[in-house]
Amino acid sequence: MNDDDSTYDELERRALFDLPEEEPGEDTAPDLLGELRGDVEEPSKDVTLGGYIDLHDRVPAFDGSDGQPYTVDIDVVDDDAEPGTYVAFLMFIRWAETGAGIMDHAESGDVARGSTEDEARQAAMDLSLYEIKAELDSAIERRRALED
Repeated sequence: MNDDDSTYDELERRALFDLPEEEPGEDTAPDLLGELRGDVEEPSKDVTLGGYIDLHDRVPAFDGSDGQPYTVDIDVVDDDAEPGTYVAFLMFIRWAETGAGIMDHAESGDVARGSTEDEARQAAMDLSLYEIKAELDSAIERRRALED
């Protein structure tokens, strides 16, 4: 075995033993329909964009309807049509399949409003990951229509 193999084995061993302890109840699947209806007393922490980021300390990744990998970010701009109002939209970054670089992007329509930038951003952070995924797939379809 060469040094590279032993280093790899050591890293793999450390990764296995350095896994965080599971919290009680983590092994049960969340009641997604109940959460969306508001029937669940303690919803999953990561069912919304903001909750996911808080829990995992990173943005979520999605497979788009085009089979490509995407991450999401929020952008907020002044609403030209309604002064004093801010609108938030989602920016979907398409990554190379290897994850080595950014290949393209797609944008959602307006997904949230607020009287301040922070208010509009927080409203977008409160969207469920299901709503985010639906916005991604809609953005991909709009881009396809423009390319045709």
